[in-house]
Amino acid sequence: MHRFYPDPGSEQNGFACLTPEDARHAIKVLRLREGDHVEIVLNELPWIAEIASVQGDRVVLRKLEPLPSTEPALRVTLFQGIPKADKMDWIVQKATELGVSEIVPLTLSRCVTRLDASDRIRKTDRWKKISREAGKQSGRCVIPQVHEPVSISGLTSSVMMPAISIVPWEGEKEYGPCSFHLEHPNLTSLGILIGPEGGISVEEINLLRDIGFLPVTLGKRILRTETAGLAALAAMMCLYGEMENA
Repeated sequence: MHRFYPDPGSEQNGFACLTPEDARHAIKVLRLREGDHVEIVLNELPWIAEIASVQGDRVVLRKLEPLPSTEPALRVTLFQGIPKADKMDWIVQKATELGVSEIVPLTLSRCVTRLDASDRIRKTDRWKKISREAGKQSGRCVIPQVHEPVSISGLTSSVMMPAISIVPWEGEKEYGPCSFHLEHPNLTSLGILIGPEGGISVEEINLLRDIGFLPVTLGKRILRTETAGLAALAAMMCLYGEMENA
């Protein structure tokens, strides 16, 4: 069943309207008509809805019955050192599928890619679009927020920090996801910070420690930047029970 995200401000008395872009897609591409059923998400809650009326580019939906939420109880913020080429596109897409709540691109000392002001806006808009499309495809009720790139020094002033955060780092040899989970079994929010291709410098690790990040290991193998964040995210979702249907 097709899923849409109507404008929350349009909801009134159990009815809501699709955005003009989604309305055109629904009618002209998907060939949906009055009486057809779709899934919608309003105020982060999913519903079965019926297309009540179609008038040009205006599509009105009637809420019928609620659906179970697909959102994890554990809110994860991924702090990702900006990688080369289009790797960030892949990371945003897959992290959204895995249930991440926020994505914060980070400029670190070993980042090869350097973004000027116009690049930052253009790239952020692109990543937001990728996150939105991945959220639709994977049945998310909340589209992850994608922030503009920041540095470590600007991190705490520009981002709402999670309750506790980890940073996978090759210098840590013993403390891994299972040990972390045993010490913090009831978390509701978590941050995961991943370095770029060149890794994270010792100076940056010390800065991160000062603002509360805990270094962890992801095992004996060295993971690429586009693998490490997704591996850590999947591991934490599994440990905190977010990969069960119950």
